[in-house]
Amino acid sequence: MPYAAQHLAQPPSRDDVDQLPGAAVVEFGTPWCGHCQRAQPLIEQALNDQADLSHIKVEDGPGQRLGRTFGVKLWPTLVFLKNGKEVARLVRPQALQEISDAVQATVAQP
Repeated sequence: MPYAAQHLAQPPSRDDVDQLPGAAVVEFGTPWCGHCQRAQPLIEQALNDQADLSHIKVEDGPGQRLGRTFGVKLWPTLVFLKNGKEVARLVRPQALQEISDAVQATVAQP
C-alpha cells in the first residue's frame, strides 16, 4: 500500500498495530502541523513505490492513546515496524534519504 494522504478517521488499537503482518510505517501527526506539512512531500516520495509497506497515518493529540503508547512527543513521528515490532523511528524527518533508509531497513528486515 503506497502513501496515505489522509489521516485515518479511527486510529487502530495498539493490539492491532502490534499484530500487523509484514512491513509498516505508522505516521503520527496532525493536518495543521507545519512540520508535518513540510515532511509530506518527502514521505510521499519515499513511500510511493513501496508496495510491500503499509502506511498508517494517525492523527495524534490530546486524548489519542496510540501515540502515547509509542512515546510520541513531536510531530511528525514515523515508527517503522516489521511484524508489529519497531525497527526504526524518525522524528521530524528533514531529508528524503533518511526516510528511504528507514524504509529499506524495514523492508529488508527478516
